[in-house]
Amino acid sequence: MTTIETGIAGIRSAFGLVSDLWNRLGVWTTARMPKRLYARSLLIIVLPMVILQSVVAFVFMERHYNLVTRRLSATVTQDVAALIDLYEKYPQDAADIQKIARERQNLRIDFLPGTQLPPPAPKPFFSILDEVLSQEISKQIKRPFWIDTVGNSNLVEIRIQLENTTLQVFAPRNQAYASNSHIFILWMVGTSLVLIGIAVAFLRNQIKPILKLAEVANAFGKGREIKDFRPRGAIEVRQAAFAFLEMKRRIERQIEQRTTMLAGVSHDLRTILTRFKLELAILEDNPDTIALRRDVEEMQRMLEAYLAFARGDVGEQPSQVDVSEMLNEFAANAERRGKRARATFSGPPIVQLRADAFKRCVGNLVANAARYANTIEISGTREPRWLTVTVDDDGPGIPANKREDVFRPFMRLDDARNQNEGGTGLGLAIARDIAGSHGGDISLSESPLGGLRATIRVPV
Repeated sequence: MTTIETGIAGIRSAFGLVSDLWNRLGVWTTARMPKRLYARSLLIIVLPMVILQSVVAFVFMERHYNLVTRRLSATVTQDVAALIDLYEKYPQDAADIQKIARERQNLRIDFLPGTQLPPPAPKPFFSILDEVLSQEISKQIKRPFWIDTVGNSNLVEIRIQLENTTLQVFAPRNQAYASNSHIFILWMVGTSLVLIGIAVAFLRNQIKPILKLAEVANAFGKGREIKDFRPRGAIEVRQAAFAFLEMKRRIERQIEQRTTMLAGVSHDLRTILTRFKLELAILEDNPDTIALRRDVEEMQRMLEAYLAFARGDVGEQPSQVDVSEMLNEFAANAERRGKRARATFSGPPIVQLRADAFKRCVGNLVANAARYANTIEISGTREPRWLTVTVDDDGPGIPANKREDVFRPFMRLDDARNQNEGGTGLGLAIARDIAGSHGGDISLSESPLGGLRATIRVPV
């Protein structure tokens, strides 16, 4: 491999490593980002503002704050150096020097006996004044010194060692230190909080129409009536709401047309079946007429099943249903058929459902279990957001790889529990269609009783 090929391979390897790290960073960020639109929108507004304020504060503290503090400390140090020069030249005029310092420089000075300086005072961790003032005294005065910027919050004490005395200086803190910087910080933070509050209020009003649209779309998907909904909010949100309403009208019109057509077909076919029944009733009983009556009854059941599957009970409105009582009725009906049945329910039993449709859904599952099993257990659980109904039996069950196939319309398994003499293969399909119209689903699994467990789970 040549040097060029080696370099290209190295570049590709480095690029692949960077790409992998970037992808991992993206996955890590996505996992920790807020999932709701309101939180994300708020983050889009707040995060740049926080970064901007942080940069402004850093630049201000680094440039303005440090520069002003350094210049003020340098000015105080120059005043102290001038006083030292005056005292060394005119030591007999110490009182006049004190007066000049007090009246002209706003400094309070005193000449202490001895040249011994106190031990070093504790230095504050975040105080820039201590560091800057020490640097200025070392640079301009070049004498042993001692400073205290902590003891008195309003004054800074400086002691300079002279030849035969110690100069003690008390300077106002704001004369050596930019003490009004917090006002800028307070204004900046206060303004940011006000702007964030306004942004939160506006964002909340913008998010409300989106949440309302999602709410009515969810209600429409569950077959519930939608009242007092009109498009609101930004133009894009209004467009989405108008599109939803138009889609709703098209779906309702299509369902209405299908229902009208099915009603006509049902009426015509039932009329023919009624004539068959009347004609068979006139004929004398014999093996042929008895077989024909069975065929007509079977055709009647198949017709009702087909129409129920095609119609889907879409016209029914949701109402308050006592699910516990409904399950007890199914258990009692199964016992009357000679089965061992038991029903239990936990949680608040009153649930808003399409009563007839949900009853047909559970009834199909219970009837399916009663056809192939001797023991049936029906249980219901009401959770804060979900209603779960399970039907367990001790029958032969359905193989795991065929449990989804039995939900297909007109599907009957040859050697499984869905084989039904005279059946239509629509019972489970109708049940799943009803559960789906409520916004839920049906799943099949192994039962603790050894047979099949059918689980209905719908939102409430």
